[in-house]
Amino acid sequence: MTLWNQLQLLDSLYLEQVDQLYDEAFPMEIRQYLSQWIESHDWESVASNVSLATLRFHELLNQLDEHYSRLNLGNNFLLQHNIRKIKRNLQEHFQEDPVHMAMIISSTLNEERKILETALRTQDKGGPSQGSFTMEQQNQLGNKINNLKTSVQEIEQEIQVLEDAQDEYDFKRNTLQMEVEMNGQITKEIQQEEMALRQMFVGLSMKREVVIKEIANALTLAEQIQLSLVSEELPEWKKRQQMACIGGPPNACLDQLQSWFTAVAECLQQVRQQLKKIQELVQKFTYNNDPLTLGKSQLDEQALTLFRHLILNSLVVERQPCMPTHPQRPLVIKTGVQFTVKIRSLVKLPELNCQLKVKVSIDKDLTEKDTVKGCRKFNILGTFSKVLNLEESSGCLAAEFRHLQLKEMKCSNRTSEAPLIISEELHILTFETQLVQPELCVDLSITSLPIVVISHVNQLPSAWGSILWYNMLCSEPHNLTFFLNPPPVKWEQLSKVLSWQFSSATKRALNSEQLRTLADKLLGHEAQCDPEGLINWNTFCKMSPNERGLPFWLWIDGILDLIKRHLLNIWNDGYIIGFLSKERERALLNGKLPGTFLLRFSETCRDGGITITWVEYSQDGNPKMHSVKPYTKSDLASISLPNVIRNYTLTAAEKIPVNPLVYLYPDIPKDDAFGRYYTSSSDEEMEIDKPVKPYLDRYMISVSDEPFSRPRKC
Repeated sequence: MTLWNQLQLLDSLYLEQVDQLYDEAFPMEIRQYLSQWIESHDWESVASNVSLATLRFHELLNQLDEHYSRLNLGNNFLLQHNIRKIKRNLQEHFQEDPVHMAMIISSTLNEERKILETALRTQDKGGPSQGSFTMEQQNQLGNKINNLKTSVQEIEQEIQVLEDAQDEYDFKRNTLQMEVEMNGQITKEIQQEEMALRQMFVGLSMKREVVIKEIANALTLAEQIQLSLVSEELPEWKKRQQMACIGGPPNACLDQLQSWFTAVAECLQQVRQQLKKIQELVQKFTYNNDPLTLGKSQLDEQALTLFRHLILNSLVVERQPCMPTHPQRPLVIKTGVQFTVKIRSLVKLPELNCQLKVKVSIDKDLTEKDTVKGCRKFNILGTFSKVLNLEESSGCLAAEFRHLQLKEMKCSNRTSEAPLIISEELHILTFETQLVQPELCVDLSITSLPIVVISHVNQLPSAWGSILWYNMLCSEPHNLTFFLNPPPVKWEQLSKVLSWQFSSATKRALNSEQLRTLADKLLGHEAQCDPEGLINWNTFCKMSPNERGLPFWLWIDGILDLIKRHLLNIWNDGYIIGFLSKERERALLNGKLPGTFLLRFSETCRDGGITITWVEYSQDGNPKMHSVKPYTKSDLASISLPNVIRNYTLTAAEKIPVNPLVYLYPDIPKDDAFGRYYTSSSDEEMEIDKPVKPYLDRYMISVSDEPFSRPRKC
């Protein structure tokens, strides 16, 4: 198994560490697409040889071109776009310095090995992580499947030996019978031949018994494997997919699951063919208590039942419903906007290619228990039926719906008395098909995770909050009444999901200090970040934790959007402390050099805001903290925060302009931290803002005890 495949089996704790290794210059997609090729080279040696590094750089570009060509066969436009973008970025970053790329790959592979070794070492010390335990289970399952394949192949050979032995016995028996008829008497030679024939019959009967027993053993093993696949591995994958949908570690083990399902299906089909071959042997020759006739009918039924059950569980939603305009927020669909969803069969048999036509519907066949009175109803527009076919690019049997839309039905009975608001209404998409084969007719269906349907984009944050809450706490796809009485969540679980929101949208998750601040906001200082502390739904998404602020989740979402739009680089660099109380802010800055400042998110800005707080000291040595009116998205659309920090000016009593921002906390000179993000001052115009209590005015602020003139624009 490749290093990359082993890493993907680790617990989320280790996967988050892997995620931190990749950035825009060398994205994780390259590692995924070219994992075997990357691991086939010694990048440490490559990094020490300019000519070799140049060669490997162009080979990597060629590998991407080949991958792009394979995608072209599958008409995979979005992935093609991503590969083109990745190739351009590689050329921009490494065309002139391929050694740098080799060094990055070498370093990344070394870090990946360290992460894997740490996970395995934890297991060896008697405290196995979930990931390492899963790896052991996966290896055991893989060994069982290899044993099943071997058994079925050996049965194939034994049936051939049995057929040859039966033909030989039949030939000798007929020959002996002809000799008896021609001689009219039983001679000594004929008696010897009869003795040999009886011995041959005994051997033939034993071979028949062995074949039947080995088929029974193979089916028993197949049943054990299938039970593991259907009741353990597949539900685990679905749970990981739920977590991946809400920002958790990527869930990339579906190809492995497909190979296992397909291997078992192929073995079962081969056994069914072997049983037909046995029926042919019985038709040619049988006798009383023939082992082939005594056990065959039961084995026929068992093989068919196992195959049917495997097929019934083989359909999965590979990619949950998602609008291409919001790829990081699946399961929220806006009416009238196209969304995509992909279905895959885990059983990839040649005879299934282009045989299964999948139809999609919404909220189909729901019982009164499953529905909420007053919920809206929808029609699906677009191409709502697709045939599963073999994709050249991925080698899987799949159907991707790319042009679906939802339209609210005029007969919707939603009223103002409906128990749920729009962002709490849950709906499900159902995908159905039918497999028809000789002796077999199976109706297959699978449902998506519940989706929230919005009618306006401003409902997206609240809807995403609902998706987070549901997938944290529920794994029942038909529980559409979930928000009639949503259960509370433990802080330990919620903190992990909140951190995922940042790590999935940026390169930096929340640290323990930031999470402690958020815990205080939700649970109060008395809770002291109790992992068992419970937060209810209203506290998370409906009620404001203070008189002036927004509901907690909408506040977090506004900050996330602010980071993605305007603060991504300095957030990824770790220069924004962001979440901390004013008391903690004062404690951090107290005792620091004059002009030490930090960056903190505003608790009152409706759309997300960031403020700068710095420390200075009065003549008697007492510290004074000053905070700037928060910068919002509209402010930062016309000026970058690094430029604000560089140009920020106060006018003291002597009317001498002074920049009070000197050191980024704890003691980093501001130019060292932000210098690479400065732009020309002519690119931006700074505007004077009116003071807003309790903050000081932004640009021209007097912090002197002496009188000063009216502020001027800097």
